Amino acid sequence: MSARALLADPALPVALALVAALLLVASERRRRPLSGSLGLLLVLVPCALVLARLDAAGWILAPLVTALVAAALARESQDPLPGECALKLVWVLGGAFALTAVGFALLALATGVTAPPEQWSVLQLGLSQRMVWVVALPLALLAGVVLLGGAPFHFWVADLFQGASAALAPLAVAALQGLGAMWLVRRLAGLEGFGDGAVLAGALLRTAAIAAFLAGAGTLLLQRRPERRVGTLASLQGGLALAALAISAGRGPLDTMVTAWLVPWAAHLALALSGGALLARLTPADPAAGAPGGHLFRRHPLSAFAGLYALFSLAGVPGTPGAALWLEIARGLATHGQSGLLIALALGWLAAFATVMRELREGFGAPTAVRPERSVPRPVRAALWVSGAGLAMLGVARLVLQ
Repeated sequence: MSARALLADPALPVALALVAALLLVASERRRRPLSGSLGLLLVLVPCALVLARLDAAGWILAPLVTALVAAALARESQDPLPGECALKLVWVLGGAFALTAVGFALLALATGVTAPPEQWSVLQLGLSQRMVWVVALPLALLAGVVLLGGAPFHFWVADLFQGASAALAPLAVAALQGLGAMWLVRRLAGLEGFGDGAVLAGALLRTAAIAAFLAGAGTLLLQRRPERRVGTLASLQGGLALAALAISAGRGPLDTMVTAWLVPWAAHLALALSGGALLARLTPADPAAGAPGGHLFRRHPLSAFAGLYALFSLAGVPGTPGAALWLEIARGLATHGQSGLLIALALGWLAAFATVMRELREGFGAPTAVRPERSVPRPVRAALWVSGAGLAMLGVARLVLQ
C-alpha cells in the first residue's frame, strides 16, 4: 500500500483500533461473562464499520450508534457508573436529536421539500419568512455539534471515557464524533446556493469551534483524572472538526474536505484514542509530589512510550501524525483571515500540549530503584503497541509525501 493510499483509506487505522479493542476484551475475559464480551463485539464492530465507511454514512446511523453504545453501558451491572453514563448519553444526545428533528420539520414546512440542497434553493428565492429559517437552521445543526462534543456539551465525552471500558470508549467516541461531523456535512450540502444561510451557518460553526477550544482548554487544565483528560482532548478534536467545517461551509461542495481531511481525521482519532484511553487507565490519578510512577511506566517503559505516542498524537505534539491535522486547520484559518478562531485553536493546542507533558511527568514519577514484580498483562501491552505502531505508520506516510 502506497503512502498516499494509507492516508486516504481509513480501513487499516480503523482495523488496528478494532484489534486493540479486541485485545482488551480478551484481557478481561476472566472478569467479564461471555455474554458481556459478545455484547461488546456487537457494538465495537458496527462502530468500526461506521468509521471505515464514514463518507457514506447517513444521518440515521447517529441515533442507532448512540442507542447501541447506551445499551452496552446499561448492561454493565457490576458498576453503577456505566449505567449513569448511559443515562446521561441518552439524555444529552437524545435531547439534541429531538431538537434537531424540530429544525428539520420547520425547514420542511418553510420550503415544502426535505432534501437540504433543495431547501437552500427554495429559501434563496425569498418566499419564506426569515424568522423561520433563522430558528430552524441552528436547530438542524445542533445534533452534529453535540455529537462532536463541543462546549457546552463536552462533558458527555469525558464521562464516557471514565464510565465505559477502555475497549469500548475509544471506538464509540470516534464513531459518534465522526457521525457528528458527517451530520453537519449532510445538512450543509448545497448551502453555497443560499448566501444568507451560509453567513449564518459560518457564524454558528465559528462560535461553536471557539467555545469548544476555549472551554476545552480551561477544562483540560483542571482535570485530575487521566481518563477525563483523554475525553477532553477528544472534545478538542471535535472543535478541530468544527473549525474545518467553518472554513469550508458555504464555499462550495464539501466532498473534497471530507475525503482529504475528515475521513483521515476520524481514522486517526480512533487509533489515537485507543492508545490514549488505555494509557490513562494505567496512569496514576493526581499523584502526590515525589510519588513513584505508574506500574506500567516502571515495569514496561517501552510499552508506556507506545501509549504516550498515541496521546501525543491526539494532542497534536510536533512530530506526530496528529500535528499535521492541527497544522492544516491552522493554515486554513490563517488563509481565510479567521484570526479569532485561530487564536482559540492555539490556546486549545497549548493546553493540550501542557496536559500531555503533565501526563508524561506523572506517569514516570520520581526516580526509584524499586521495580514492580507484577507485570502488566500481555494483551494490554499489545494493544498499546498496536495503536502506537499504527500511528507511527501514519506519521511515516506523511513524511514520505512531504
